Amino acid sequence: MIAKNDLCDRLLKFAVDVIQYLRTVKNTVETMDMKRQLIRSSTSSGANYEESQGSPTKPDAKTKIGIALKEMRESNYFLRIFNQLKIGDVNKCEALVQESSELKLILAAIINKL
Repeated sequence: MIAKNDLCDRLLKFAVDVIQYLRTVKNTVETMDMKRQLIRSSTSSGANYEESQGSPTKPDAKTKIGIALKEMRESNYFLRIFNQLKIGDVNKCEALVQESSELKLILAAIINKL
């Protein structure tokens, strides 16, 4: 199992990597809204997980991690769209799709254990 600090670091790295990837995506009518939404969801996932670490109760922590999972699912969805359209740095996008899939599984496993 991944340590809490490692997961915090991994979620932070994911958000930064998404922002760096999106710098390789040209601004078009098709991509502008998706880019904004992907930035929101990828950064929100880590922020909600961080917030869960200070939760006073298990139900509160579970709710925050649930939000982190929801946001990671959304990130994965938008990354798969970019990946299928072959937009931006294709190799980086493929790696982010894989990472978001793994992070979804980790967050879901944490929720199930709570």
